[in-house]
Amino acid sequence: MNNNNPTTTLPASQNASQLIWNTNTTSKVMENKTIVYKSEIMGNLMKMVDRVAPSHANILVLGESGTGKELIARSIHDRSNRRNKPFVAINCGALRETLLESELFGHEKGSFTGAYLRKIGLAEAANGGTLFLDEIGELDPAIQAKLLRFLQEGEIFRVGGKEPIKVDIRLICATNRELDQEVTRGNFREDLFYRINTIVVSAPPLRRRKEDIPSLVNYFLTSSQHSYLNRGRTVSDEAMQALMSYDWPGNIRELQNTCERLQILSDGHSIMLNDVPENIRTPEQEDGMMDYTPSITLYDLEKNYILKALAHFGGNKTQAANKLGITIKTLYNKLHEYGEFEKFAVHTKPAK
Repeated sequence: MNNNNPTTTLPASQNASQLIWNTNTTSKVMENKTIVYKSEIMGNLMKMVDRVAPSHANILVLGESGTGKELIARSIHDRSNRRNKPFVAINCGALRETLLESELFGHEKGSFTGAYLRKIGLAEAANGGTLFLDEIGELDPAIQAKLLRFLQEGEIFRVGGKEPIKVDIRLICATNRELDQEVTRGNFREDLFYRINTIVVSAPPLRRRKEDIPSLVNYFLTSSQHSYLNRGRTVSDEAMQALMSYDWPGNIRELQNTCERLQILSDGHSIMLNDVPENIRTPEQEDGMMDYTPSITLYDLEKNYILKALAHFGGNKTQAANKLGITIKTLYNKLHEYGEFEKFAVHTKPAK
């Protein structure tokens, strides 16, 4: 890993109002491609990546949207003995069922209307390398069955084709869904689930690695395609504090987009607090004071609040528990206590 990447400097002055985060000096920030970090949680993740990369095991990367799951998959590929072979990625949630099958397995000429030529699928294109399936929880059951056969037999059939084609790939999948709950619900095949999750790697949300925010901000500002504007090269301490105080529900993707906006719209060489978008500087917060209502017991108040949290996160118990500041076990116990466990045994869609 390279230790000579953009990161933060020591304060340029002891006056807090004049502190500037400079992007032109370095410290011990680890970077692999565009994975920039110095937090312990990310250090542990990258150790896990180093440990699993040399194996041939299928890997499932879990994490919220925008946490860099594809970058983790690329890091695994780059550290494996397949590093000199293709890394091919496909977003399973972005394509319709019929188009996805053609993209994944290819098709023969004349196999359907518009198939004027034979097409090599992405699984075949990744032969010898790594195939990354993002949002695998969105796969239609019919394609799940074909993917399972592919993993079991090591061969594919192009759409409209009759001859099996041998393909050697290492499969890495990613999802922001609770796949075990999707299995219970009947939306995801149990046998496929156990095929793809030989090893599970979790990408932490940005709110759990806030100490990485200064390094990420500086990296995005110096590597941005807008750096030629010669604006927003440094960040004031007040602006950086606002960025670090925000919870970043869109995770690293949201932070990167914000940095791009700041660099384009800032007036000078330094990004100041007023340059930071209003929703980040002063995020909406509920009034902490509530009027006492004699007819509502503490039990009912807690129950309603927990159920509203679950509804807000589309039934995703992990996200709800994290935001409520309780363990998932406590949340399960509460749901049993309320007689609501069966209702929330699965969730229909993950929070965006």
